[in-house]
Amino acid sequence: MLEVNQLVAGYGSIPVLQDVSFSIKPGEILLIGGENGAGKSTLMRVLAGFIKPTSGSILFEGNSIANLAPEQVAQNGLRLVLDGHRVFPELSVYDNLRLGVAGLPHVRSSFQQMVTQIFDLFPNLAEKRDALAHDLSGGQQQILALAQAFVAGPKLLLCDEPSLGVAQALLPPILSFLKDWAQQGTAIVIVDQHIKIAAPYADNALIMQRGEIVLRCEADQLDSKMADFHKSRQNSYVHA
Repeated sequence: MLEVNQLVAGYGSIPVLQDVSFSIKPGEILLIGGENGAGKSTLMRVLAGFIKPTSGSILFEGNSIANLAPEQVAQNGLRLVLDGHRVFPELSVYDNLRLGVAGLPHVRSSFQQMVTQIFDLFPNLAEKRDALAHDLSGGQQQILALAQAFVAGPKLLLCDEPSLGVAQALLPPILSFLKDWAQQGTAIVIVDQHIKIAAPYADNALIMQRGEIVLRCEADQLDSKMADFHKSRQNSYVHA
């Protein structure tokens, strides 16, 4: 679905990503973790077309998207949900969902069916379909932001920090929703600092530091691999 090779990118003359390579298959959930400043959000913005790479390649279904504008990337079936539950606060829940298919005539026919699925999964959101988005809780706004992407029927979803500003009690329902979504064939990349909470819902994991991938493994091995990684780093400091 997506193949990233030796990606280098940054902001002007400031480098952020260094030689980043990974791939993801249809129906797979890839978890990307790392501390603040590791380059995770920059990577999401590069993939979505908001930042142009300095070098390297981004292939989506075998076609290069490295130099496409964000709207062209979206039309190809890749969708980015930004951190901070970004919704249109002065619009109703239902109108926010309608905007999810704006400019995508090929998915409008399935819109009502997708909305029904969302409301069945999240009845609290259904009860507020006519309420303004700014009247929702932070967690409900995050669900709405994900739902807005869901109705567009993307082939690949980039989900940047879905836990940000969300009560921890709401994280399992959100992650379960993403897991069910992936089982329908959508590839999903989740960027989050709460890797221990998200790992049980993912297939594979990457850890980034200073713009580089320093660890990659299956998600269910993440705890042990992280422990080994930190131990090896500590040993290298001792020997140095």
